[in-house]
Amino acid sequence: MSDRDSAAHGGRTSPATFIRQVVAELRKVVWPTRPMVANYFVVVMVFVLVMMAIVAGLDYGFGKAMFKIFG
Repeated sequence: MSDRDSAAHGGRTSPATFIRQVVAELRKVVWPTRPMVANYFVVVMVFVLVMMAIVAGLDYGFGKAMFKIFG
């Protein structure tokens, strides 16, 4: 029974086999270029800032409403 067969049937994989499999999977990864990473960073930052503005606006509005109702 090979390592692959034992792993498929719930057995343990040897550390060497695990490392070989990790390296093989990392070779399949399509790594983003520097401009792609910069673009994704800008997109994420804009999205986070928009969401922060929405949450802050709702917090401010509900806070004002609560002070008018209870204060």
